[in-house]
Amino acid sequence: MESPTYVYNPHPLRLIFFGTPEFAVPSLETLAREHDIALVVAQPDKPAGRGMKLHAPAAAVKARQLGLPLAQPPKIRSAEFLESVAALGADIGIVVAYGKILPADLLAIPRQGCLNVHASILPKYRGAAPIQRAIQHGETTTGVTIMRVDEELDHGPMLAVVKTVIGPDERMPSVAARLSRLGAEALARVLAAMPVETPQDHAAATHAPKIEKSEGAIHWTETTAAIYNKFRAFDPWPGIFAGDLKLIDIVPASGHGTPGTILSSANDGVVVATGDSALRLITVQRPGKGPVSARSILGAAKVVP
Repeated sequence: MESPTYVYNPHPLRLIFFGTPEFAVPSLETLAREHDIALVVAQPDKPAGRGMKLHAPAAAVKARQLGLPLAQPPKIRSAEFLESVAALGADIGIVVAYGKILPADLLAIPRQGCLNVHASILPKYRGAAPIQRAIQHGETTTGVTIMRVDEELDHGPMLAVVKTVIGPDERMPSVAARLSRLGAEALARVLAAMPVETPQDHAAATHAPKIEKSEGAIHWTETTAAIYNKFRAFDPWPGIFAGDLKLIDIVPASGHGTPGTILSSANDGVVVATGDSALRLITVQRPGKGPVSARSILGAAKVVP
């Protein structure tokens, strides 16, 4: 079956924007300056914090600030929602970390299909957590891909790829912020002069499944690099834990010993042996307590949980 041929309209395009978290905001702001956004679709408000009050996602907040039409449907497959989207007469749909897979009926509504800003160099790290998984696996380079959305997960042909270096001590939030800006810039260029689409090498695809809270548990028999990469990847959520001790700030250190043994304690932290070397614990936290210096809790101990 031949791929469909898309004919692109001159600017400005009439867009439907699907996006939810902070990562989507730079793309939304960029598109709002250059195109006609008929509707912003974000996930519904969700309870958060100790009071479990409802909080609007970042893209919804930004849409309201920009005075854009906003929908937060609990179900995007409902006939009512699909009919309302179809009535907008959109040229193209843009998806940036929306959080749900768009059904075929929805993808077919915009005249020129839908494009996605994905935070990896496809086909690597398809899925829900590409930034975290890249850092967790020790990648030193990542990027953002502008791709056409099809019915399979992060599977469609690519229109642009932008790469960036992951610093050796860089954590997820700073990588995500940079990729969100790079993605917005690349998306604007793609819409201005639509490049040739390149199929992905599906045989080389890897996956980036959603992060589970349980993955934050670490074992001192792991290597220093493995623990430190988890720490960088899982910041701010779920963080990493040794037993009930949350490790708030750590850095690699030199030293050897039985994993979990405290090798030294000083004002600059507590050095703990890992499976191959050591880590310096600087700030830690017990359940229900605030962050404190590692030395204040572990200074007299011989091992860490």
